[in-house]
Amino acid sequence: MADEPWTATADGVVVDVRLTPRGSRDAIEGMERRADGRAVLKARVRVAPADGEANSALCRLIADALGIARRQVTVTAGATSRLKRIRLTGEPAALVRTLRRLASDDRAQTTDDR
Repeated sequence: MADEPWTATADGVVVDVRLTPRGSRDAIEGMERRADGRAVLKARVRVAPADGEANSALCRLIADALGIARRQVTVTAGATSRLKRIRLTGEPAALVRTLRRLASDDRAQTTDDR
């Protein structure tokens, strides 16, 4: 059972995310452990899950929070599910450091925090 919802790869990081669409704001809200023991990064976006808009908003939110280009963030699994797998390309150690900071922040990281 992994303690963190991400795994470093040779050219980036893979992150398990639980997305809540139609939220009151766009935000990364830390981590949670699912009933099956799997850790996920919690996120919410304002848009509805129609025509891939929620996935696009999630990729934008994560890219902005990590300070990376949006093209470096892709949904690789769970496109029509709340549970998603996101691939981040870039320097793995730097991405993991930033993810740890975001996930442990006492307050939610929102797009308004920038």
